Amino acid sequence: MNIKSLLLGSAAALIAVSGARAADAVVVAEPEPAEYVKICDVYGAGYFYIPGTETCLRIGGYVRYDIGVGGREGHTNVPDTLGDGTHDTYHKQARFTLKTWTGQETELGTLKTYTETRFNFKDGWDSEAGSSTSLNFAWIQLGGLRVGKDESAFDTFIGYAGNVIDDTLVPYGSFDTNVVQYYFDAGNGFSAVVSLEDGADVYTIDSYVPHIVGGVKYTQGWGAITGVVAYESNAEEWAGKVRLDVNATNELSLFVIGGYGSDSNTVHNFYKLWDGNWAIWGGGSYKFNEKTSFNVQASYDEGKTFGLAANVAYDIVPGFTVTAEIDYFNKAAGDFRPAKVDGVGGILRFQRSF
Repeated sequence: MNIKSLLLGSAAALIAVSGARAADAVVVAEPEPAEYVKICDVYGAGYFYIPGTETCLRIGGYVRYDIGVGGREGHTNVPDTLGDGTHDTYHKQARFTLKTWTGQETELGTLKTYTETRFNFKDGWDSEAGSSTSLNFAWIQLGGLRVGKDESAFDTFIGYAGNVIDDTLVPYGSFDTNVVQYYFDAGNGFSAVVSLEDGADVYTIDSYVPHIVGGVKYTQGWGAITGVVAYESNAEEWAGKVRLDVNATNELSLFVIGGYGSDSNTVHNFYKLWDGNWAIWGGGSYKFNEKTSFNVQASYDEGKTFGLAANVAYDIVPGFTVTAEIDYFNKAAGDFRPAKVDGVGGILRFQRSF
């Protein structure tokens, strides 16, 4: 073999090796574009699109701490830990509430869901002391049709009895129930609801006949007029409430509710929880400024139960509110109870909403 042949062979080998290495070169894939969360402003603030879907989601809730004192809101006659008698003390409760909302437009209307789960810790003197969890809302709504766990339309459609913490000094109806509801929006301020409800606890339906609630409402800039009527299938009794709301000024809003039920017995039903046939609630809210408001509610029923609650709510910073409330109740002796019962109490509430 001569020098020329050796050089030609070496060059051929180098070319072959270089070609093989070129064929085995690693090709770096182009990075896929990142998918960022997009804001959804169709249903209000706080919603965003769930990535890869047309569903809008909002997550919120609050952390709350309540301190109760007195005969109404505190603990009375609790046994002393040393065994030397009984004492009065605070009633305290911490709560974390998680809420979710979803919305999506479909050919049959807006598809919505709402859930609310509450995690509570109560002090040791409470009859249900310790940690507890409750599912307070879990419903699906398509257009005007709503199904699932809700509060009774007897309360939600007409509205709760004021912006006080203890608004049931004279109770105005039960809350938790499974529902099949339909909401009508006729326009021009007119709306209506029909709700088939299961009740809860001892008021749960005991046949295939549901409790039934119907309501109508007329809303304008000055306020609203609302009426609801309910049939309690277990007791075969009915109850109704009528409400007037008035926006007296930009700072002052007032309300009054009148309730009547056919069952005046001491054994109540799911809707008429007040004593006697009739009851009345009234009150209002006044905003001193953007941070401070005053709220009051007075209530009375045929059984001579009187309640008065008033509070001042102050927003320390946006999302953090402190509320101080004083409550008074008086249950007179008569047809519905053997002896007079009364008391004064107070609640101090710290709440961070998000």
